Amino acid sequence: MLQKSHFTFIFLDLSINLILIRASKNNITVNTESFKTYSAKPGDVRKKWLVVDAEGQPLGRLGSKIATILRGKNKPEFTPHMDTGDNVIVINAEKVTLSGKKMQEKLYFRHSGYPGGTKFTTPEEVLKKDPTFLVRNAVKGMLPKNRLGRKILTNLRIFAGPEHNLTAQKPEIIEL
Repeated sequence: MLQKSHFTFIFLDLSINLILIRASKNNITVNTESFKTYSAKPGDVRKKWLVVDAEGQPLGRLGSKIATILRGKNKPEFTPHMDTGDNVIVINAEKVTLSGKKMQEKLYFRHSGYPGGTKFTTPEEVLKKDPTFLVRNAVKGMLPKNRLGRKILTNLRIFAGPEHNLTAQKPEIIEL
């Protein structure tokens, strides 16, 4: 069994050498510059400020689109290990929608750390206490679970109402 796989590797090596010999006989030049993978550097990243209106948007779809923008996956210079995404401002977070009976039946779990300290709350109760929690939790769940994900989440600003205090950044309004 071991000899058979060894023979296969030799055969593959010979076939690659034959291809290279044929290419050199025909004087074909290969542009190796095009094979290099682009990796963004901190100086190459250009961040914009974007405003998203969450009114009437389904929570999951809104969260996935915001996570894509925050991560920078919508840009051609996306690099997996860098924060290449834009800053996102979400307004009207209290008017986000959930389909079906999820507003009354879905449960968010938390634990106090003590025995028997489980607490369950519905989105309806959460909206009364903290209207921004639903959007923040949905986006957070769609980001990487590491220090890059925690850093990217700081680029998200959520406001319950239609007004925000970040006009100095000159944000662009986008439709999702």
